Formats: sequence, C-alpha cells, structure tokens
Amino acid sequence: MCPPEYFAVQYEINPWMHTGTPVDAELAVKQWTGLREALSQLGHTVHTVDPHPGLPDMVYAANSAFTVDGVVYGARFRYPQRGPEAAVYRAWYEAAGWKYVTPAHTNEGEGDFAYLPGAHGGIVLAGYGFRTDEAAHAEAQEALGRPVVPLRLVDPRFYHLDTALTVLDDTTVAYFPDAFSAASRRVLRQLFPDAILADAADAEAFGLNAISDGRHVVLNAEASGMASKLAAAGYVPVPVELGELKKGGGSAKCCVAELRA
Repeated sequence: MCPPEYFAVQYEINPWMHTGTPVDAELAVKQWTGLREALSQLGHTVHTVDPHPGLPDMVYAANSAFTVDGVVYGARFRYPQRGPEAAVYRAWYEAAGWKYVTPAHTNEGEGDFAYLPGAHGGIVLAGYGFRTDEAAHAEAQEALGRPVVPLRLVDPRFYHLDTALTVLDDTTVAYFPDAFSAASRRVLRQLFPDAILADAADAEAFGLNAISDGRHVVLNAEASGMASKLAAAGYVPVPVELGELKKGGGSAKCCVAELRA
C-alpha cells in the first residue's frame, strides 16, 4: 500500500474524477489508515511504499504490478500522468527481492488482472477495453506461466477489471454482468456458474473493488447492498469508509497490491 500523502484529483482520466470536486486530504489519509488497520486486524502483513510528490494516484497501488508465484509482471500505464509510478514501484519490488518482468505492452497491473489459484488449475482473468492492451494478456501468460482468460469491459465507469469483478476465494468470483461484453458474460457464466452477481448499485458504490481472504471481504462502506449479498453467501463483509479515495476512481482493492509469493 502507499499512503495518500499527495493524493488529489489534478486531472481527469476516468469518469469518477472531477477536478472541480475538492478532496479532503486529511480525511483521505484517515480513510486509508482505516483500510490498512482493517487488513492488519484480519492478520495480513501490510508493506508500504513511500509516496512521491507529483504522483497523486500512487495510493492506487494495485495498478503497479501483478504478482503470481513470486513473479512480478510490471505495469505500463495508459496515461502519461501515471507513467512515472511504474519505476517507483519497480524499485520497491526489486529491493524486496522479487523477480520483476518489464512489460512491453500497456497494462495496469492488478487493476486488470485477477488470479484464482483453485479454478481450473489456476487461471488469470484479464480485463481489456479501456486501459490494458490485449497484447499484454499473451505477454502476462508468458511471464507468469498461467493461462490468461481475456474479458472485454464495455462500460467506461468500470474501466478496470477490479471495478467490475472481485475474487472471493480460490474458485469463486462476484461480478457485475453489464460491465462486460455479451461474449465475456458467456465466458464468465461457463467458468463460474455459481458466481455472485452484483447489480448496478453495487458496482457504482465500488462494492466489487474489494479484498477477500476467502472469508472476510473488505469493501467500501457505501456498498451496503453488496455487503448483504456477500453475507448471504457465507462471507463476512468488513465495511470501510473510503468516500474520499473514491473521488479518484478507486476503493479498497485499488489501494492494495496483493503479494503472491
């Protein structure tokens, strides 16, 4: 995770960002701290990356890379405003001893990649349509040695896979069908016939931008409907207030890059 010390909405690169909407910097830090503490209280180890001035979106650490089996497939950002983040995060991963693969194709890390170790022998779901190039899917497959399943996103509000789909455990996902093309919806139905289906209200509240350890699901407190669906399915929702960070187009998952050694 990366503290939102310099977080602000200084440009508009997704439909949630509005430069005319002020950000309460103190509240953003308080909400981010609440998210970190919630993860720590659930028993997770949280590492932090130092924020850099001039990079207000560094708080969305999930976009920095995608890790599987100790290999880091690095990010190459779509927009120049975020481009320098890749080098900062790369330095952290390499200093921590991870094997880093430099991408040739545009991709935004865990924003558009999700891993299910217990599904079909271990597969990667990969979003495209707004940020990540399709060519990055083949590159990621070669880098990680895991089959990659492309899923086309069609609603610009859900510009990253992690705004439209969340991994709940090794074999289960929840997703918002209308965020995907008709063909991708068919693929998801075939792969995950028992998936939890979110509605528009769940997705708009960033209820799918969540972090799960297989039992507890940390998600934006605004997504009360999604929390109810998760509880009914046997999961334990852990709501966290993240309204300020949502102003940049991210929530719980966007703020966390998961480390899969």
